[in-house]
Amino acid sequence: MSDQSEEFVDVERPEDDSYTLDRHTIAAILQSVDTADRNRLVELMEPLHAADIADLLEQINSYDRDRLIHLYGKEFDGEILSELAESIREEVITALNPEVLADAVRELDSDDVVDLVEYLEDEQQETILDALEDSDRVAVEQALSYPEESAARLMQREVVATPEFWNVGQAIDYMRERADLPEQFYHVILVDPRFKPVGHVMLGKLMASPRRMLLSEITEPGFRTFNATVDEGDVAYAFNQYHLISAPVVDDNDRLVGVITIDDAMIVLDEEHDEDILRLAGVSEESSLTDRVIETTKRRFPWLAVNLVTAILASLVIAQFEATIAQFVALAVLMPIVASMGGNAGTQSLTVAVRSIATKDLTGANVWRVIRRESLVGLVNGVIFAVVMAVVGTLWFGSPMLGAVIAAAMVINLVIAGLAGTGNPVVLERIGVDPALASGAFVTTVTDIVGFFAFLGLAGVMLF
Repeated sequence: MSDQSEEFVDVERPEDDSYTLDRHTIAAILQSVDTADRNRLVELMEPLHAADIADLLEQINSYDRDRLIHLYGKEFDGEILSELAESIREEVITALNPEVLADAVRELDSDDVVDLVEYLEDEQQETILDALEDSDRVAVEQALSYPEESAARLMQREVVATPEFWNVGQAIDYMRERADLPEQFYHVILVDPRFKPVGHVMLGKLMASPRRMLLSEITEPGFRTFNATVDEGDVAYAFNQYHLISAPVVDDNDRLVGVITIDDAMIVLDEEHDEDILRLAGVSEESSLTDRVIETTKRRFPWLAVNLVTAILASLVIAQFEATIAQFVALAVLMPIVASMGGNAGTQSLTVAVRSIATKDLTGANVWRVIRRESLVGLVNGVIFAVVMAVVGTLWFGSPMLGAVIAAAMVINLVIAGLAGTGNPVVLERIGVDPALASGAFVTTVTDIVGFFAFLGLAGVMLF
């Protein structure tokens, strides 16, 4: 590599930016695109990981992205397509030369091809499927015949399976003779005569054992299989819970049809967490930084409309106390504090509850203990902040009674926040509604209404 390219690619970066693309590299790549210098572009892109190239394509605008793809040409790797965000994947596939696309797709394992095509339009699906060998196409089409977000959509069809009665030497010789070994696998799966998996052997243990040792004598404990129709979220949870590296997938007759590896399971787990975070904020899980303004607006509008309705409900509560507020203007100054503290406390409890439900830590066995704990936390915090606000109310407005009112309202609202933040997602989960999707607006509404009603109601009783 030339000195000039080293200036761009190998510059020293701050530790916290060690996994981000260097701005000088991006600038150099775009400059090579502007000057149509393909050799320079390939030279700069060669050291980059497929995930970094995908990040680059996501960060630049559509015009530069299209020019870069055409100039990069046949160097475009199939792994880049796997790493791309779904929001721009169709655009990139459309921009690729058909021959380049065909070569790129052939490099991928079947599970990566399924992930690539499952959400594409029919025409683009057909384009990619046509690029595959007949056997690979059949494997992908069979996986696509299973329900969306199932284990079968996650698995790769390429497996290494041997008879359960083989020894280590036979397994090693078999793998050496195979020309189509998967690029990445961790276990040799043992199957019975009906092709049902009965155990698996780690490659490390296989290589460390004598050739005459039977494979059945060195199988790993904790062997698990997954039915092809099991939800991928449950698969990811099991991988994380039981520290699995790979696991066979079976059909309804318990015959081996594929294998799921830890990298794919962890991607699902990460997506599940991202989805919960986005839903808690009222943002679609399909949202990304590459979305257009119209798309983003459409996705966020329904949630904002729901929030508008809940805000109107809270305003109706305030309207019931117009006379009280008119006589004591200080109430208008202090009441947002009560509602805000309740909303924040409710969000804290809600976040803990939704995460615990997602990780299956919050169950029927401990739900009441957790609700009591969150309520007590709200009570303790409420008392502490009640003392603070009692002092503030007294010193600020010279009214000890006003301080007592806001103190009492603070305690009530923080206790209710703990109850609503934990209880609401539990109830939603029990009735089959995603807690992350519907809890936020409900908890905010409850804390606003209770906070305003408690504060203004107590003021009406105690101050007049």
